[in-house]
Amino acid sequence: MRPVTTLELIATPAGVSGVRRALRAHGIDVQLCASELVTNVIRHVGEGVPVTVRVWPEEGGRVRLGVTDPDPRALPVLVAAAGAEAESGRGLALLDALAVRWGVEQEAGHKTVWCELFTDAEAVAVTATATGTGTGTGTGTGTGTRKTPERPGRRRRSAGALGHSSARS
Repeated sequence: MRPVTTLELIATPAGVSGVRRALRAHGIDVQLCASELVTNVIRHVGEGVPVTVRVWPEEGGRVRLGVTDPDPRALPVLVAAAGAEAESGRGLALLDALAVRWGVEQEAGHKTVWCELFTDAEAVAVTATATGTGTGTGTGTGTGTRKTPERPGRRRRSAGALGHSSARS
C-alpha cells in the first residue's frame, strides 16, 4: 500500500505538469484526474492560488485523490456533453468516467474536490476475477465485481457534483 502523498503548490500551468510527475507512482488515472482538477482551479478560481493535492489509500483497493483550493463557492459542474468545437468542458466528464465516485466537500474558507479510483493493480485483479483469467483460487465463474468493460466496480453514472457525492460503490 502506498503512503499518503501531499503536494502543496501554487496553481499555475507549469505546476500541473509537476503534479503529474509527482504522482507518477500512483498510476495514470490518478495523474490525469489530479491534472484536470488542478487545471480547473486555475481556470475557475484563478492562477496563483494555493492548492493542496492529497492521495491516500482507501478500503477496497481504491485510492482517494483530493484537490483543495481556497474558494468554497466555485463548485464543479459536470457538463452533459461538450461539443466537438468546445474549448473546455471535458475535464469533469473525464474524471467522472475514470472515478468510482467523486464529489465536493465544502468548508469555511476552502473546498476539496475528491474522487476515488481503483489502483492499477486492483483494476487488473478485479478484471481477472470477473473474466475468470486470474491465477488465484477462483473458480472462473465470472463472479467478480466488474460492471462495465471500461471500469471495474462501476454501477451507475453519476449526476455530477454540486456539493453532492456521486457514489457508485
